[in-house]
Amino acid sequence: MNAEIQVENSHTIAVLVDNEPGVLARVIGLFSGRGYNIESLTVAETDNVNNMSRITIVTTGTPMIIEQIKAQLGRLVPVHNVTDLTTEGASVERELALVKVVGEGEKRVESLRIADIFRARVVDSTNSSFVFEIVGDTGKLDAFIRLMEPLGLTDVSRTGVAAISRGVTALDAAY
Repeated sequence: MNAEIQVENSHTIAVLVDNEPGVLARVIGLFSGRGYNIESLTVAETDNVNNMSRITIVTTGTPMIIEQIKAQLGRLVPVHNVTDLTTEGASVERELALVKVVGEGEKRVESLRIADIFRARVVDSTNSSFVFEIVGDTGKLDAFIRLMEPLGLTDVSRTGVAAISRGVTALDAAY
């Protein structure tokens, strides 16, 4: 028997919705009700004239699962557009993290050196700690955080992925 193995890949999905109470709960309910995982979630009003918000979701699944997610999102009443930024053309993805490192002496110097390499900014400093702000793709942030662990990493706060397609096409083009 020749069984085809389905590989799970990460996908960034942008969803244009009405900005009204309960919409996010419906979108999240779709994921939790079917056992789909959300790795990252960001939401913001993007058009106050038309009262629209953009939800950016990073999820993982086989191609079949991703297609099911997109189809089910498209059937929700307040949803106007669903775009898989991973497969539908080039896109730009960024995430912001605040990373607190507590340490003294050489560990403090090393954390500043690594921050410089990663272009992280010091946004708060005490005699024994730094808070770094770093912006980039998820892999860059993960690598920075891993390198800070042995130097006294004590806290991390991440925004989640913000993503947008490259070029002239807008998410609301189909709206």
